[in-house]
Amino acid sequence: SFEVFAVPEDLKGNPEVLAAVGQILKISPSDIQEKMRSQKQRAPFQPVKIKTDIDWNELALLESNRVHLPGIYVDVRSRRAYNYGHLASHLIGYMGELDESEIKRSPLSYRMGATVGKFGVEQQWEAELRGIDGGRQVEVDAWGREIRELRRVDTFPGDNVFLTIDVELQAVAEEALQEHNGAIVAMDPKTGRILAMASKPSYDPSLFAGNVPKELWTALAENPDHPLQNRCVQGLYPPGSVFKIVTAIAGLESGLLTPQTTFFCAGFYPYGNRDFRCWKEGGHGTINLRQAIVSSCDVYFYQAGLRVGVDRIAQYAKELGLGRKAGIPFPNEKQGIVPSSSWKLKSLGVPWYSGETLSLAVGQGYITVTPLQLAVLISAVANGGKIYRPQVVDRIEDLYGQVLAEYPSEQMEKANVSQGTLDFIRDALRGAVNEPGGTGGGSALKEFVVAGKTGTAQVIRLPKDFKRGDILPIRFRDHAWFAAFAPFDDPKIAVVVLTEHGGFGGAVSAPIAKKVIQKYLAPESPSPLKMTELLTGSQGNGTQ
Repeated sequence: SFEVFAVPEDLKGNPEVLAAVGQILKISPSDIQEKMRSQKQRAPFQPVKIKTDIDWNELALLESNRVHLPGIYVDVRSRRAYNYGHLASHLIGYMGELDESEIKRSPLSYRMGATVGKFGVEQQWEAELRGIDGGRQVEVDAWGREIRELRRVDTFPGDNVFLTIDVELQAVAEEALQEHNGAIVAMDPKTGRILAMASKPSYDPSLFAGNVPKELWTALAENPDHPLQNRCVQGLYPPGSVFKIVTAIAGLESGLLTPQTTFFCAGFYPYGNRDFRCWKEGGHGTINLRQAIVSSCDVYFYQAGLRVGVDRIAQYAKELGLGRKAGIPFPNEKQGIVPSSSWKLKSLGVPWYSGETLSLAVGQGYITVTPLQLAVLISAVANGGKIYRPQVVDRIEDLYGQVLAEYPSEQMEKANVSQGTLDFIRDALRGAVNEPGGTGGGSALKEFVVAGKTGTAQVIRLPKDFKRGDILPIRFRDHAWFAAFAPFDDPKIAVVVLTEHGGFGGAVSAPIAKKVIQKYLAPESPSPLKMTELLTGSQGNGTQ
C-alpha cells in the first residue's frame, strides 16, 4: 500500500502546496496542519504521515506533480494479506498502527507509523513475525527531486509461524455455528494442541491491515454482539449441566456419593421458600448417579450438591482447571470464577447460603467459565486427568525453512482424581450420548463412539408463573453447551460448543459438535491440512 508523508519544515511558507495536496487527497489543509501539529515529540525534519492507503489515481497525481510539491513524498509499505478471510480471525488477530505513546512503551524499536500485531497470534509472536526495516537515504535538490542515493538498507522478512489449527476443521466449525453467536474449541486431549478455535460473530482482519476509518472502528467496538471478542478465551458463562461432571467427581472422591447412591426426582425439589425445577417436567423418579448423568437430572444433583457441599465442589473444580487461566499464551484470557464459602465472604462480605449450593451443583449461580476451560476439563476426563497447556503454535521457521523454535505439548499438572472415578464418569458420558434417554444423542456417530455432556445455562431466573412453551426474548434465552470427546477408547479430539441463547444443549450444540468430530475422524477425509505458514513474516519497510 502507499502512504503520503509531509515534512512540516519544508512546507513553511508554502500554503499553496498544502492546498494542492489537500485537493488531490481530498483532505482539507487545516486537517493536514492538525496532523502535523499533533506530533509533539517529532524530531526536526521527521516526516509526518498524512494519509494511508491512497488509491492509484491519487498516487499518479502526486508522482506526476512531485516537482511542484516540495516536502511531500510517497512511501511504499508491505501489507498483511489474510488469505483465509474471516477464518480463525480471533485466533490469528489483527494488525494496527502504533501511536506515539505505544512506541515509547514498546521494548522493540519502531518508527512512527509502524504497523504491529495488536491481538491474537499477531500480537504474541510480533517479535518473530516482524522483519528488518529497510529504507533509502537520498539526496534531493531544492525542488524535492532525487539526485542520488546515499545509502540503502535492504528489508528482510520475518520468520514464519506454523499454527496447530486444522484449516479444514476450522472451516467446518465456523460453518456449523451458522447464524448462532457462540464459540467452538477443538483440542487434542493428549497434547493440548488446539485443532480449531471459532468465535462468532467474527471479523475480517484485513480491515485492520490498512487505515481503519473511524466510523468502521466505532461500529465494531460498539456492536452489542461484540465481534472483536474472542469468546473462546474471553467469554464468561455459567457452565450449566456440563458442571455436573465436577459435582459427581467431588462426591465420588469424597466418598459422599457412590455409583449406587439414589435420589428421587419428582420434577422439582422444594428447598427453603422455593421449588428448584428439573428440566424434565414430571421428573425422573428414583435414579442412581450414572442414570442422573446420562439423563442430566437436575433434582438428583441438587441433592448431591447439598450432600457434598460447596467447598468440596470448588476444590475439584479447581483440580480440573476451572477458576484459573488455562494458560494459552494470550494476555486477554479470562480466568472465570469458582465460588466457595471463603470466596463469597471475601468478595461480597456475606456468608454462603446452602440454597446457593443447589445452583452451583448444576453449574448456575456465581460460577463462570470460558469455553477453553471446559475444553481443558473434558480433555482431562478423556486422558486420565492430565491438564495440558493449550497450544496454538506448532513451530517457527526462518525464511530458509530452518526450524528456530518448536512448541511441544506441556502437561502442567495432573488432577488429583482417581482413575476409578474418571472411568466411571467416562462411561456415564458415553451413556449420555449413546443410550436411550441420554441428553447428548444428537452427537452420536455410527463409525465412532462419542462421549459427552450437554448443558443448558440459564441467563435469567425464570419467573414463578413461567410455563414451558412460553417464548422469551432472545437475549433472555438459555445458553446451549456441549462438551465431548471421541473415539471413546482412544480419544483423539475433544470438542466444546457454546451457542449463545441457543436453548437446550442437546438439541442445538450437540449436533454442531457432531459435525466437527465427524470431520476430524471420518475415514474418507484426507489427512488434516495444517494452516501452514498462515502467518508469514513480512518484508520490512517499517511494517510486518
